Amino acid sequence: MSDDPQKPLVDLKPTKEFFIGIDSDGCAFDTMEIKHKECFCPNFIEKFHCQAVSKYTREAWDFVNLYSQWRGCNRWLAVLHVLDLLHDRPEVTRRTTSITRGEHIRAFVDSDSPRSNDGLTAFIAKTTDPEAKTALEHALSWSLAVNETIARMVHDVPPFPFMRESLEKAAPKADMIVVSQTPVEALTREWKEHNIDGFVHVIAGQEMGKKSEHLKLAAGEKYPNDRILMVGDAPGDLKAARDNGALFFPVNPGNEEASWERFHNEALDRFVAGEYAGDYEQALLDEFNKLLPDTPPWKK
Repeated sequence: MSDDPQKPLVDLKPTKEFFIGIDSDGCAFDTMEIKHKECFCPNFIEKFHCQAVSKYTREAWDFVNLYSQWRGCNRWLAVLHVLDLLHDRPEVTRRTTSITRGEHIRAFVDSDSPRSNDGLTAFIAKTTDPEAKTALEHALSWSLAVNETIARMVHDVPPFPFMRESLEKAAPKADMIVVSQTPVEALTREWKEHNIDGFVHVIAGQEMGKKSEHLKLAAGEKYPNDRILMVGDAPGDLKAARDNGALFFPVNPGNEEASWERFHNEALDRFVAGEYAGDYEQALLDEFNKLLPDTPPWKK
């Protein structure tokens, strides 16, 4: 990768009439459950000293990252959402007062630094407050541990049925890239493992910025808006599409296989024919938005 991680997106030149951005975790691959339940959350419980409230931590982590409007968000935003939920829950505050509120992580997230391990490392290097530096170094150790656990544990997870077939069908008509907040190394490993990396021009991860930036740099002013489509399984994917005036196809959590079958047999043809925007897209969005609430079940 060059000194400018976004250069592959900037340099992308249209070779087809259409453009498709595709999220990876939970969208192309059924990896959300194993990554969050076996890799992210156990390391979070250990590194953020949540052992006394592990049950409630798991509930908060799974809600934020799998079953809510925050599904698919950047890992540092997820940490802050989970910490907020824990501090707001009486069952947690009655049992422990040692869990951080994450104020130093919040300062990092609110800065202009990329929300990646490299971005956090650079942010730490500029931090002069010893307390903040220690807290952020500890947070970074969690993120590195997550990556190590994923590299060791997550393999042999194929793309969803009809996903590969969709890439094959779209390839003659559309330039495609991966649009994700997963580290590039993990994305590249997963797409290469299943021999589908050749269908995409760029594999864009968290080091290349936010998803909306990926779309803007790769497709903005290069294709007409109605010929740009984002495929994703989370509200953040929809936001990235709308930030760029693009269309959106939802891969519905819990019904991913049926969603890819619909994309392959119906939605892709409508997109290429110019019959996707409007009532058809809105019906898909109405179905999608019902699946991911913003209020956790313990508050209802």
